[in-house]
Amino acid sequence: MKKRRILGIDPGLASTGFGIIDYEDNRMKLVAYGVIETKAEEKHGTRLVAIYNKLCAVISEYQPAEAAMETLYFAKNVTSAMAVAEARGVVALCLAQHCIPCGEYTPNQIKQSVTGTAGADKKLVEKYVKLLLGLETEPKPDHAADALAGAITHLNFSSVLQRL
Repeated sequence: MKKRRILGIDPGLASTGFGIIDYEDNRMKLVAYGVIETKAEEKHGTRLVAIYNKLCAVISEYQPAEAAMETLYFAKNVTSAMAVAEARGVVALCLAQHCIPCGEYTPNQIKQSVTGTAGADKKLVEKYVKLLLGLETEPKPDHAADALAGAITHLNFSSVLQRL
């Protein structure tokens, strides 16, 4: 079976989490994870360019073939929802320019896929990501754990589709 490398992304203007997993011989393996951070005092456009450039560097270094990203949910705070939407747009552009197909999943789909319950909180998601990837500790910060959960979800959903 061919190795699959999946990039999970948890987009945000202040913190964009990323997580990369490999899947080979029916096993998931952690490759890398981290957070792309921007500072609130920077100009808005500068922050978006930084996300784009740093994500391009991650893609260049790790060469993922597939990606996953959480869909935008309707937040009570319209201002923060707009910032997340803009970060998602930058991420989508970067993936498209690198010809990386991206699956999009709702927060509930991700929680359900990783923990077995759509109502899971962040701590439970982190615990299951740790267990599923055989890690010694939960991945931190939570944006990176969410990105890894997205990658795991993509693997789960795409594996089901391949069997159909």
